[in-house]
Amino acid sequence: MREHLRIRQLEALDAVARTGNITRAAAMLGVSQPAASRLLSDLAKDLGFRLYHRMDGRLVLSAEARHLLPEIRRVLESMDYIAQVGRNIPARKAGHLRVACLPGFAVCHLPGVIAAFLTDRPDVTVTIEPDRPERILEWIIGEQYDCGITDDFTGHPAIEDQGISIRSVCIFPKGHRLEANAVITPDDLAGEKFIHDTIDSTYYRGVAEAFAQTGKTIEALVETRQFTCACELVCLGTGVSVVSELDARSYQHRGLSFRPFVPNVPHKLSLVRPIHQPPSLLTLDFLEAFENSLFDYRCDL
Repeated sequence: MREHLRIRQLEALDAVARTGNITRAAAMLGVSQPAASRLLSDLAKDLGFRLYHRMDGRLVLSAEARHLLPEIRRVLESMDYIAQVGRNIPARKAGHLRVACLPGFAVCHLPGVIAAFLTDRPDVTVTIEPDRPERILEWIIGEQYDCGITDDFTGHPAIEDQGISIRSVCIFPKGHRLEANAVITPDDLAGEKFIHDTIDSTYYRGVAEAFAQTGKTIEALVETRQFTCACELVCLGTGVSVVSELDARSYQHRGLSFRPFVPNVPHKLSLVRPIHQPPSLLTLDFLEAFENSLFDYRCDL
């Protein structure tokens, strides 16, 4: 037996099994009848047994060929699948995307972007890994993920990044007195218990500076790294907070209201990827889709 059979030979045997006729099998393959006969003859020689018998004007597969046919069809189906995936890769419709993100994004905003992104990409799979900013940067530097969504990024020679500034809003429970205001300033928050970002973060320092400029101080109640946690606490009536508008809008249906915070303290996001690993077309398409999803929240346009 020849070490490697040709796919065209297997297609010829499958066509004969389906049609029972060399002429129709040749038409199915798009070749001449002599070419189809030659493919079958060569396959019989390579396999070492007869492929079919003539019976009542039809070609009927031999017992050996019938035994082999299911495996042949599995091979042909696999080849069709490989061809389809191969066509999808240049069209950015196949592949695997690995995204590291802040924990808040794993439950807020990102799922909607991923769902829309996968709608017309049937052969794309995605890994989403939430963690703190330090871990995300470690993964990107180590080329363990295709891209990351983080904040407080200050630059690294192994990372390509794109900064995006998101508007901030003051959030409070529905029915709160602050709903009467068109905008919220530090003066308006006098006496309010405040839920805020971690005190070592750039964002917290920006909010604290806005208070300091008006001679006010933050009446801290809860410190939390995640805006989503602050939103949950505000929905429960625990206090008020200043967060990214992106997160605030996700909680409007949960009993949360918000107004623009003045002066604006932008939440600075960074879309990051490894600089020494050429990005796939799929990664670039996803980053573009995610950036476009932030258009209505940006304050750096």
